[in-house]
Amino acid sequence: MNRPPSAAGSGLRYDRLDALRGLAMVWMAGFHFSFDLNTYRLLQPPQNFYADPFWTLQRIAIVSLFLLCAGLGQSTALAAGQGWPRFWKRWGRIVGCALLVSAGSAIMFPRSWISFGVLHGMAVMLILARLAWPLGGWLWPAGALAIALPQFVQHPFFDDRLTDWVGLVTHKPITEDYVPVLPWLGVMLWGLAAGDWLRAHRPSLLAGPLPRALRVLAALGRWPLSFYMVHQPVLIGAILAWRSLH
Repeated sequence: MNRPPSAAGSGLRYDRLDALRGLAMVWMAGFHFSFDLNTYRLLQPPQNFYADPFWTLQRIAIVSLFLLCAGLGQSTALAAGQGWPRFWKRWGRIVGCALLVSAGSAIMFPRSWISFGVLHGMAVMLILARLAWPLGGWLWPAGALAIALPQFVQHPFFDDRLTDWVGLVTHKPITEDYVPVLPWLGVMLWGLAAGDWLRAHRPSLLAGPLPRALRVLAALGRWPLSFYMVHQPVLIGAILAWRSLH
């Protein structure tokens, strides 16, 4: 199967992809800061982050952007010849951080702790995306099928914490973060397919020069996992410090 040309050995950096990921990170931090202010009753009027479309749609957009970037990133990595050993090293860090998120959320939210959030979902979906990469152009319909399937197939078997990670639930579990494989794998597969297409037809959209104002976003976008793990403790710490001084 023919693939778009690789950037391996060229020294090419996908700065625009990094900047897009950085944008998602900043948006996520703003969303979580608002959530934290609301949790500590500092946001007026109080907001319903679980039902108000203003917040729920933002969450969907943020998660979609992250998974799209992950798919784009996997496309560039695979085309550059990234092997499984290097992949597993990065994957292990994601799994370790996912376990820390579960442990931390169990302390803060014992009744709604995170058993399968965005990092858990990312860990599973990255493996599936790499295995699916040989599908080439068929990644587009495969992604559409993954997105559509939960709308038509649900079963009580998947309502348990041990099985809800699949996504074919009859109702959303009570948890602070829930990013199941279905339908979200479809977004990552579309990112994977888009990465192949862009490198073949519009490589400058991923690796073209950036305006100076966006270089900070690109630099930030190269550290997504570190930022994800640090930003909430920093935000919550800042809020608690502010409260202690007032």
